[in-house]
Amino acid sequence: MKAFTDKVAIVTGGSRGIGLAIARALLERGARVAITATSDATLETGAAALEKVSGAGAVLPIRADVRRHEEMEQAIDAVARHFGGLDVLVNNAGVGVFRPVAEMTVEEWHRIIDTNVSGVFYCCRAALPHLRKRDGGWIINISSLSGMNPFPEAAAYCASKAALNAFSEALMQEVRHDGIRVAYVMPGSVRTDFSGRSPGSDDWKLAPEDVARVVMDLIAHPSRSLPSRVEIRPARPPKKG
Repeated sequence: MKAFTDKVAIVTGGSRGIGLAIARALLERGARVAITATSDATLETGAAALEKVSGAGAVLPIRADVRRHEEMEQAIDAVARHFGGLDVLVNNAGVGVFRPVAEMTVEEWHRIIDTNVSGVFYCCRAALPHLRKRDGGWIINISSLSGMNPFPEAAAYCASKAALNAFSEALMQEVRHDGIRVAYVMPGSVRTDFSGRSPGSDDWKLAPEDVARVVMDLIAHPSRSLPSRVEIRPARPPKKG
């Protein structure tokens, strides 16, 4: 069903994994979509896969790093110029380094915080004027259940997602009267190579498409209500003990 034919969206980190699944789902519903990535190779591969869904005219790949505010301002402005506006920002780009605090480098800490927290701020700040021009829209931040349930060897990652949750809650209250709805999605374990390991046979985990469906449901939600936080977890994870 082409329910989003009037929508323009940008998905950060949209060349693979959860971001690619979200971009594909948006295109399948008729939206025009820009994706960002920091790798030319993954950006080219991701864009090629998406163009098979809707053709090249509906896909705009942009090489940009969310850690650099000037790059994201330029990218979001380019999307609005190219497609005539912006309706949806999906902040999906994220990184994780999983090691004990004592072994984590300062550079790794900054990479996580700068991507998962500061990058979201940069994108939201750049997108808000465009969303206001459309009298509203959506900002959807892809967080993690680890933001509420910290675990060892993930202190920086868990801290970044907890900060993202708080940022999303505050922003939601700031812009709701402008017709801009803000939500954050907290998946549990997802079957991607995000952690640096191959998905393997982890069939019990969520698929990227499961998260994408939640995002589509949010965007399609009636404007009179605001589902501002969604938790999604595997239905049958391995039993402990």
